Amino acid sequence: GNAVKHHTRDNGQVVITSQQLQEGLYRFDVVDDGPGIPPDYHATIFEIFRTFGAPKNVDSTGIGLAIVKKLIELQGGTINVESEVGKGTVFWFTWPVKRAFLYQN
Repeated sequence: GNAVKHHTRDNGQVVITSQQLQEGLYRFDVVDDGPGIPPDYHATIFEIFRTFGAPKNVDSTGIGLAIVKKLIELQGGTINVESEVGKGTVFWFTWPVKRAFLYQN
């Protein structure tokens, strides 16, 4: 949602890919060609109530990426960001696939 919401062009692109890294572990990439995020903000964007950008953006609460990070980590995965100003952003995360168990009465 952030990739679309914060894009500076109407014809921007967001591409989502996945790959199996090893048995039971997958990596997902969310790549956009938007304005990018300065390196100084890469660590703090995952903190709750931290936002990046102009203060006029009143509809940002700063909790979205913090929640995403927490959910991924609770499942045993990791999340990272790679970005340069003017060159877009890549958020990538790993997600372990756990075997489902059958519940029997």
